[in-house]
Amino acid sequence: MSFANPGDEELRTLLDNTRRIAVVGISDKPSRASHGVAKLMQQWGFTIIPVNPMLDEVLGEKCYPNLLAIPEPVDLVNVFRRPSEVPAIVDDALAIGAPALWLQLDVIDESAAQRAQDAGMTVVMDRCLMVEYGRLSSE
Repeated sequence: MSFANPGDEELRTLLDNTRRIAVVGISDKPSRASHGVAKLMQQWGFTIIPVNPMLDEVLGEKCYPNLLAIPEPVDLVNVFRRPSEVPAIVDDALAIGAPALWLQLDVIDESAAQRAQDAGMTVVMDRCLMVEYGRLSSE
């Protein structure tokens, strides 16, 4: 069975139930996609939890070195990292019990996505969270 992204109805349900988004690979540079997407999601009312071992704070939020260091539950893990890093991120997302994983545009690892999906996570791959949220919510 090959990996398939959820349909619009499942995406709507996912986004309706998401409040806390861990952004793995967030940058503090406003020109980077990870920063812009996180900032807009924050403006739309989501709580952003930055994850980057090189930073202390992004968008006014404490930055964590990895998913395992986040002290509270996360609704969605949004990934802005190289595809080669996805398997380890999936391991951490499963370890913290995150219900959903979102791999941004061009972040593609079918086997890791399938593994997360098989473990019960909702998984979206090679799509932009900001674009999909805007499309489905008319923001």
